[in-house]
Amino acid sequence: MKDSELLTSVSKTSTDSEFFSPIPPGYKPGKTKYLFVMGTVMSGLGKGIFSSCLAKLMQDKGLKVAPIKLEGYLNIDSGTLNPFRHGEVFVLDDGMECDMDLGTYERMLDQDLSRANFCTSGQIFNDVLNKERRGDYLGRDVQMIPHVTGEVKLRLRNLAMKTNADVVFVEIGGTVGDLENAYFIEAMRELAYEEGPNSACFVALTYILEPQTLGEQKSKAAQLGIKQLMQLGVQPDIIACRATSPVTETVRQKISVYSNVPFERVISLHDSASIYTIPAMLRDKGLDFEVARLLKIEDRLNLRHERKSWAQWCDFTDKIDAAQKLVTIAITGKYTSVRDSYASIINSLEHAGIALGAKVNIKWIETTNLTDANVSTHLADVDGVIVPGGFGTRGAEGKICCVKHSRENNLPYLGICFGFQMAVIEFARNVCGLTCADSTEIEPSCKEPVIDYLPEQLKIEGLGGNMRLGGFDIELKPDTLAWQLFAKARSVRMRFRHRYEVAPRYIDSLEKGGLVFSGKAPNQPIMQILELPGHPYFVGTQAHPCLTSRPLRPQPMFVGLVAAAMQKRYPKNDSPDCVTAVRNLCS
Repeated sequence: MKDSELLTSVSKTSTDSEFFSPIPPGYKPGKTKYLFVMGTVMSGLGKGIFSSCLAKLMQDKGLKVAPIKLEGYLNIDSGTLNPFRHGEVFVLDDGMECDMDLGTYERMLDQDLSRANFCTSGQIFNDVLNKERRGDYLGRDVQMIPHVTGEVKLRLRNLAMKTNADVVFVEIGGTVGDLENAYFIEAMRELAYEEGPNSACFVALTYILEPQTLGEQKSKAAQLGIKQLMQLGVQPDIIACRATSPVTETVRQKISVYSNVPFERVISLHDSASIYTIPAMLRDKGLDFEVARLLKIEDRLNLRHERKSWAQWCDFTDKIDAAQKLVTIAITGKYTSVRDSYASIINSLEHAGIALGAKVNIKWIETTNLTDANVSTHLADVDGVIVPGGFGTRGAEGKICCVKHSRENNLPYLGICFGFQMAVIEFARNVCGLTCADSTEIEPSCKEPVIDYLPEQLKIEGLGGNMRLGGFDIELKPDTLAWQLFAKARSVRMRFRHRYEVAPRYIDSLEKGGLVFSGKAPNQPIMQILELPGHPYFVGTQAHPCLTSRPLRPQPMFVGLVAAAMQKRYPKNDSPDCVTAVRNLCS
């Protein structure tokens, strides 16, 4: 029996066969290739960065790539995870709340991903148990092997079918040896076996220790981690060695001998000033062609497409070190001790700065103890302010102090989600005379709830669906700053993650006070962008514009902020205003 016939036959559930591997209708084994990335020694090494950079190189060669992140935790999604523990929650256009690595993939590949690109153990077990209750397993005792691993393989094959990918990049969260990840690795081993020779490539991302007291690199921890992977039945094809400084040839030789991986496929992946220079690092080592050879897809490569794509990317990366001007932007939040909590904002500022020829320095300000008395001291040396998203009451009054200082002192300001709401509250209190203005999230019984649940949301609260998630269109008001930033478009699409809105009954009072709502939901009284005429740059949005910023297509609101900050810092240097800066980039 041919491999393809065997694979089709084993997809059928049977009580008298131990083979079980569900196959989507129309799936052709071997057509799509799979590249698996897993980590050893420690987590947080940058598996998502490595995987996305390698995927970009293959995409540049004209291949269709599709990434997926497999997470071992039992949560159905990342929506309930604390930013202190897990970094930011990245929201996809279809409303999926997922790991921040999905943001890395979207930015590097310039793709809009979907819930098909993110999978947790909670989702896998939920699907298996639902199938068991429906009787889909025909009386079989449901086990980790083959049923749970079969569900994992089905996810990957469905993604391959949906995207028609040449290569599916599979990143397994955590490290080899984590109990919750063992069945993911087993599923990958099974998939490689079932798909046949040259259908899968295994990459181990490991860490090379360099204790300061010894003054030399040590590979033993990496060797033991790789051994643990091999004990699980997986022979790595490539080993990427993370380290502070370039990994020595001696260390690479040790790992090569220990792991049976050819020396040229044991590569140094040392620290880089920017993640956007890592594709060049991998390309210089020939890793992209090594992968193509391992997967036998050399005939699918389009080198003409690569030349054009790579030239565009190099034009972008060449600007990273060419920046001549420096501006400082304050990020004023309550998760500032964990930079990953604001990963998308950091990247968006970098995109905008590179495009404008500026290096953006970030000043982190914890807002919990900010007051009107000390806020000017904290913001004295900054050229712009971002009040980012967040939930809960802690630090809210400090954020309002930042808004007030920015408004009164012509300091460029961008409010994101919660920062949009705080701008509304500050304006209501100090300009419109609504001294008790607040949000019902902060003070449920406040007398002037300018930020509140919308009636439409209250109706669906009992169903657990009162979070506004995912991509929505924003109708832009003509002749406003927002309208100009988005090239005079009638509407723009951005992503949202919030429960509270501007209460409709206060909109008229706020507008009479001088606040302009330049973006709203079509056919609904949901205000989504605000601005303050006469101010150098005072913009807020209920959306998270940082989620859609890309290296070669920086998000206009961030370009506007950085341009306004440059004008403040260099008033006599002919820096373009925010609208001109965006227009120049678009042209």
